[in-house]
Amino acid sequence: MRIAVTGHRELDPATTQLVDDAIRERLAQVRADGLAGISCLADGADQVFARAVLDAGGRLVAVVPAAEYRAGLPAEAHAAYDALLAEAAEVRRLEFTKSDPEAHMAASRHLLRHADLLYAVWDGRPARGWGGTADVVREARELGLPVEVIWPDGATR
Repeated sequence: MRIAVTGHRELDPATTQLVDDAIRERLAQVRADGLAGISCLADGADQVFARAVLDAGGRLVAVVPAAEYRAGLPAEAHAAYDALLAEAAEVRRLEFTKSDPEAHMAASRHLLRHADLLYAVWDGRPARGWGGTADVVREARELGLPVEVIWPDGATR
């Protein structure tokens, strides 16, 4: 089972814990020997999902949207990004230099093309900018890719 993730960034600690618990509960229902998680490793949902996949015994596939991607992440997310990237079984680097919405949406499309299922850590609201979670969910649905929305009771943005 190849599961990709899209989701909100800048989650507060309480929401992060709720999301982490919900993802781990879902992953517990998937055979670890066939599990591959596909993530861009951004702060928030991406990193929570990636760590949960590894902890469940799955393979992590990291998709790096652009050469400048890490620099565009918040400084407090760099250590987790570096650690997850180092633990990834496979790293796919797209040929963009600038970390912008175009590169991010291209990376999301790459995730969708290589997944059997999309976990969307999403509050159900429209995207704040092009290429946001809502756009990725819409595109997945247009492709016929199953989407599981994860937004636990009590989660806030």
